[in-house]
Amino acid sequence: MPEKQDYYDVLGVSKSASEDEIKKAYRQKAKQFHPDLNPGDAGAEAKFKEANEAYEVLSDAQKKSRYDQFGHAGVDPNFGAGRGGPGSGFGGFEFDLGDLGSLFGDFFGGSFGGNRKVNPNAPRRGEDVQARVTLSFEEAAKGCKRVVDLRLVDACPDCGGNGAKPGSSPKTCADCGGRGTVMAQQRTPFGVIQTSKPCPKCGGKGRVIEDPCPKCRGNGRYPKEKQLEVNIPAGIDDGQVLNVSGQGNYGVNGGPRGNLHVAVFVRPHPFFERDGYDVLCDLGVSYAQAALGDTLLVPTLDGKSSFNLPAGTQPGKVFSLKNKGIQNLNGRSRGDQYVRVQVEVPEKLTPRQKELIRELDLEMGRRHSADDDDDKKGRFGKKKK
Repeated sequence: MPEKQDYYDVLGVSKSASEDEIKKAYRQKAKQFHPDLNPGDAGAEAKFKEANEAYEVLSDAQKKSRYDQFGHAGVDPNFGAGRGGPGSGFGGFEFDLGDLGSLFGDFFGGSFGGNRKVNPNAPRRGEDVQARVTLSFEEAAKGCKRVVDLRLVDACPDCGGNGAKPGSSPKTCADCGGRGTVMAQQRTPFGVIQTSKPCPKCGGKGRVIEDPCPKCRGNGRYPKEKQLEVNIPAGIDDGQVLNVSGQGNYGVNGGPRGNLHVAVFVRPHPFFERDGYDVLCDLGVSYAQAALGDTLLVPTLDGKSSFNLPAGTQPGKVFSLKNKGIQNLNGRSRGDQYVRVQVEVPEKLTPRQKELIRELDLEMGRRHSADDDDDKKGRFGKKKK
């Protein structure tokens, strides 16, 4: 299998390149090797895919950091699968199982000991988890399905979440009767005061696990990696967050799961730009086409669309294509596509072509001359300084 090319070399940038420089370099490469501009060219298509792969890694701060440290292995889906490698244990999801108690205490509002006013056995919702996806311009505009890799906390597969060794179960604390608190008396100058405090035997849980589960060490929860297919709605934009209910961390004491938040990043397109739900693009035409008019094929999100360019079209003229934009995220309506005409001036001309242009200039009557007083003042008269 051929060795992959360095991602920085693919985009032609240095390792110190900024986000804007990486984005600009990607747009240039994507435009150069886009399949629409190189039909049937397998080499260009391969380079286009390489540019997409490189941009997806270098535009993600976490992936870029792993790539800078470990190279291609750092962004491999199986990264850290072996023992002793970077991110070993859970593919970068490192856990010291001896610290699971403190980990879940941080997740769910402090340790189970101490002075607590809430019921320790009350159901509590699991924490939310985050993921990110990188989409092409077309995928964001039209919607798609993407598989995301999740690192979350789930119920222990051996004990089913109760923390007891398989074949056994937690027992009600004999000291507090399952309440999680016990009464204590204290003599003061004002008499004997009776207070409630967490049960020292069960730590306020109200139950005791005499034989803890070996896998989760009695916590009932265990780190897990899984893949989830997510529906990306049409019209989503760069930087928006998609919320998926009930796909977060496992709840406590029978509480509901948390949610999944998917941050969406959209790769820039070599032709199109987005303005809300409208699409903007430039269309290059020759001087003859602009002067005489022509029927053109304009690229759109739905493929190429026929467009009649009127005779006498001026450079910078903007035309709109109704309902050729992006679908509204919360409805069925679509934006428009705006096409800005760019008249392409040839850089290299043959002697014959130059002569023909001079004849055309004379035929039309040269209106601008170096000896013209108005021209000396400039097109904007007194404003020119």
